[in-house]
Amino acid sequence: MKLLQKSALELIRLKLRLLAVFSPKLAARSAFRLFCTPQVRNLSEPSGSFLQAEIIDTVFENTAIRGYRWNRGGHTRVLILHGFESSVINFEHYVVPLTAKGYEVLAFDAPAHGKSGGKRMNAMQYRDFVHFIQREYGPATRFIAHSFGGLAISLVLAETPQNELMRLALVAPLTRTSTTLEQYYQLAGIRNPEVRQEMENIINELSGQDIEWFSINRALKQIRSSVLWAHDRSDMITPFRDLQPVIDANYPNVEFLITEGLGHRRIYRDPEVVRAITGFL
Repeated sequence: MKLLQKSALELIRLKLRLLAVFSPKLAARSAFRLFCTPQVRNLSEPSGSFLQAEIIDTVFENTAIRGYRWNRGGHTRVLILHGFESSVINFEHYVVPLTAKGYEVLAFDAPAHGKSGGKRMNAMQYRDFVHFIQREYGPATRFIAHSFGGLAISLVLAETPQNELMRLALVAPLTRTSTTLEQYYQLAGIRNPEVRQEMENIINELSGQDIEWFSINRALKQIRSSVLWAHDRSDMITPFRDLQPVIDANYPNVEFLITEGLGHRRIYRDPEVVRAITGFL
């Protein structure tokens, strides 16, 4: 970690500790805002196949959104969903093989990411954003979703009736939000149990659900779509151990593609993974 990043992190930890002394609730509110705020935004200019895309500029919940579309009117529509602190321009590898198959491809930067506006985004907002895209530019029946995008589309499909004919490629998805939250507690130095409880109270107030509701294993009970789940054993962001309950559940519609040494981000760029996903779709 760079020196400036370390200094900023220490300041954040100090601020949260001081707030916790006076009010665990205020500390939790501050921590939750930070939890939902991407610290990195990919503002790289599009290149390659993105230069041939139809640009879509739209508005979601008063936030400007940038999207891209290829092969409008294709026989099957695919939606690509990126992860937290990422952008759809990282998924160029999928555009050419999919359009070559005659598919229409849609890809949008989520709120607070890439070329879209906004400063913060949580799981409920990402879910609602995907519902918005499905209404306004879909419906898509094929999905490629990485990391946080994997959780968002799982929440959407769990609420979508008659999803049997859809196909979903999950790539290193955020499997359990409780794991991500624990990782955040460790990074931000949040050890105070009252602050942790207040954080979970905020999530419950916003969503009406507890933290374990935000789990792909929970959502899969309502998903009958065919699912290809690609995950690397060395993934440190969405740990491989979180897959065990899904594997143990033995869902008949879920198959796994397990890799070694690709981690959380290289996996979606790996040529073998790209071929497997485009073939599956």
